[in-house]
Amino acid sequence: MLQNLHVKNLALIDETEVDFGPGLNILTGETGAGKSILMGSVGLALGGRYSADMLRNGASSGLVELTFTVEDGRIRDKLKSMDIVPEDDMITLSRRLMEGRSISRINGETVSMGTLREAASLLIDIHGQHDNQTLLNRKNHLALLDLFSGKEIDPVKERMAEVYHTYQKLKRQLEEASLDDESKRRELSLAEFEVNEIEEAALTEGEDDELEQLYRRMTESRKVTEAIAGTYQYTAEDSSANASDCLSRAIRAFQEISDFDDSASQLYSQLLDADSLLNDFNRELSEYAKSFEFSEEEFNETEERLNLINHLKAKYGKTVSDILAYCERKKQRIEELNDYDTFMQELEAKLKEAKAETDEVSETLHGIRAQYAGIFSEEIKKQMQELNFMDTRLEIRLVDTGRCSANGRDEAEFYIALNPGEPLRPLADIASGGELSRIMLAIKTVLADEEDTPTLIFDEIDAGISGITADKVGEKLHLIGKSRQVICITHLPQIAAAADVHFLIEKNAEDNSVKTRIERLDQDSSVRELARILGGSKVTDSILKSAKEMKELAMGER
Repeated sequence: MLQNLHVKNLALIDETEVDFGPGLNILTGETGAGKSILMGSVGLALGGRYSADMLRNGASSGLVELTFTVEDGRIRDKLKSMDIVPEDDMITLSRRLMEGRSISRINGETVSMGTLREAASLLIDIHGQHDNQTLLNRKNHLALLDLFSGKEIDPVKERMAEVYHTYQKLKRQLEEASLDDESKRRELSLAEFEVNEIEEAALTEGEDDELEQLYRRMTESRKVTEAIAGTYQYTAEDSSANASDCLSRAIRAFQEISDFDDSASQLYSQLLDADSLLNDFNRELSEYAKSFEFSEEEFNETEERLNLINHLKAKYGKTVSDILAYCERKKQRIEELNDYDTFMQELEAKLKEAKAETDEVSETLHGIRAQYAGIFSEEIKKQMQELNFMDTRLEIRLVDTGRCSANGRDEAEFYIALNPGEPLRPLADIASGGELSRIMLAIKTVLADEEDTPTLIFDEIDAGISGITADKVGEKLHLIGKSRQVICITHLPQIAAAADVHFLIEKNAEDNSVKTRIERLDQDSSVRELARILGGSKVTDSILKSAKEMKELAMGER
């Protein structure tokens, strides 16, 4: 769940921290106090769009950090597959905001925006007024149905994607392989020429690397040979003063006093060792010099061979391995072209088999969806009734389009009648903004046990509702809060009264500037905030009493 939110230098927020709790977290405050800014900052930390005018006036940079506890093993496994490892079951998503750019981090390590968004999608789901519009797009209805169908449909969908991609691959292969006689003749001729050219070269794996090393050695050998010759001259060849002769003379000169005492004997022994080492060095230097001996003919052969290999690389691949692999593919293609009719018949048979398997899996997928469509619509209808939708009828109509995709052949659409006697019509044609909010809440309630996301944020879920309906919405939010963390911004006391944790957002003037402050309320403070929402600027004893009673009733229903 979302443990902590830290915001710095964003719009009206100077710097603030919020420690959220489990269950239903409610945020209230006057209009313009900064509630939307706070939720907007969460969106920024999760990879939302950023512009420099979002920074607090006068600030050169800002920061948003979200710290989550990750207890679900499935989510931990998914994060680990992204090379993100929670530290002590904690993970921090942060975004440093600067003029014109931003830097995203997870647990202090810089990540791409795509990685940030992918990780965030596992941890939190923000549902605002804009998200209600997803219900108006019928493409999303099938995704909701599949989510409700849960574990039974997931392996079938995976299989559907596999067989469909196989079918598409074979279909493209058949289209590309279809040739007339002239095209077949030209392709066969070119393939035979290419195979012959590669086979004539008689390439071996790693040959190019060995030749390049040899060629570099040859081109550098003159410099190396000169250095070796000069060294050998000074150590062994120069008749006037080479090191070996000088050492021999020194040995003969010192030999006469080598027995004089122990020190002389040790020095004489060192001279003999030096002479032995120098002789060994000269022998190894001579052998080393021989390794750089080559003929002009050998150099030319190496150069020509390298030119041939580089010519083949330019045509067939970056490495010898690539060239040889290309040759094998062309040999296979030659076999196909030489027995073209049989090849095409086999390919058509494979395509027919893949099509049959695709149809079979899509039928299975359709059957599961049809089975769950009625159950899902009944569950949504029950939740809608509890949200003060009376005599509502709802159907999820499933249509086999006959056009296959990786998701099968189905389309789904919600049909609804909100009043008795009305015909069922597409949801997009009849629902208002407030009704959409409640319908989405009903769906979220039904899906509460199917979704993995541990934290849900509802922004302005109370749009267009009041009275008994608001009571019902509060109850539903609290119900969802029993299985996952819920964070909700509201203007309605009926919803705020259902809070497990209540926060007040205030805007204050300090030091010639306006700042937003967030305070966690205790029981008494929460009642006073409810009274403010109920009574506005004039909070009387009777309003306080009503607020207290509202809070007690909400808590008593748990």
